[in-house]
Amino acid sequence: MIMATPTPPWIDEIPEGAFISTEPSYETGKYFDRFRNDQAEGLKYYFFDPSEHGFPKKKDYPLLIFLHGGSNALVGELCINYTGAEYYASDEYQKTLGGAYILIPIANEYRLESGGYAGSWDETYIDPVMKLINVFEEKHTDGVGVKFLLGNSAGARFTFALATHAPDKFDVLVPVGTDAIPDDDVIDELERNGVTLFFADGIRDEIVSHEKIEARRARMERMKNSFIYTPDWVRNADKGIASINFGFEMGQHCLMNGVQSNLMFLDGTPMDPRLPKGMTGWMAEELKRRKGTE
Repeated sequence: MIMATPTPPWIDEIPEGAFISTEPSYETGKYFDRFRNDQAEGLKYYFFDPSEHGFPKKKDYPLLIFLHGGSNALVGELCINYTGAEYYASDEYQKTLGGAYILIPIANEYRLESGGYAGSWDETYIDPVMKLINVFEEKHTDGVGVKFLLGNSAGARFTFALATHAPDKFDVLVPVGTDAIPDDDVIDELERNGVTLFFADGIRDEIVSHEKIEARRARMERMKNSFIYTPDWVRNADKGIASINFGFEMGQHCLMNGVQSNLMFLDGTPMDPRLPKGMTGWMAEELKRRKGTE
């Protein structure tokens, strides 16, 4: 029996000629075999080493740390994809970045008898995750360069929590799908430490308050190095408007699917004209800029 896809509540609001897209425009699991796993500080983590996939060993590859959303720790290795990290291990993305380590810490989430879950990212994880990052660097790398901290939904909120705790430990923040934006004093401290912000959320996000985001937009835009991406409609790479129903409509909340698609459409055009080479192109330019300022 074929189950009908639920009709999103905003179907009557979409632009004329637009269509609904219910699946990300990439094959999930294609690159899972490129990731290994280990444990530290009571937490499991997945990681990708570019030197095991055609890149020479060196001491300053960037490190991309991806933080998953709530309940995503419960889906096993599928969490690699849900964080948005999987395709950053692809040959294409790695070539654009010149090689990069990928690290995916996993929260100790668990199911409740009520059917919900608990144990997601909160302040109790700050110290273990900071130590896990150090253990990973010492155990699995010859040293790293620029650190990108990327988070999806609850992971995006935790991205800001980690950066608030240690504003001098991360170079680039990429929170996707959160309205938990720090106060001005924290933003000021991040700016003093040379942190770059790439903030992303859809205007019609079903979970996040865009009103809260707009209240903080001006301060984020005033950061010396920031990029604010808030599309009117979150779309998949096939150009369809994203609709994903997990008991409630949340397609507009899942902008990390677009980030995993490199913020590029399948026809080679960017999801934002300011990003002609997509997300990895922006990251490569950030790496180049930082190299020039060292």
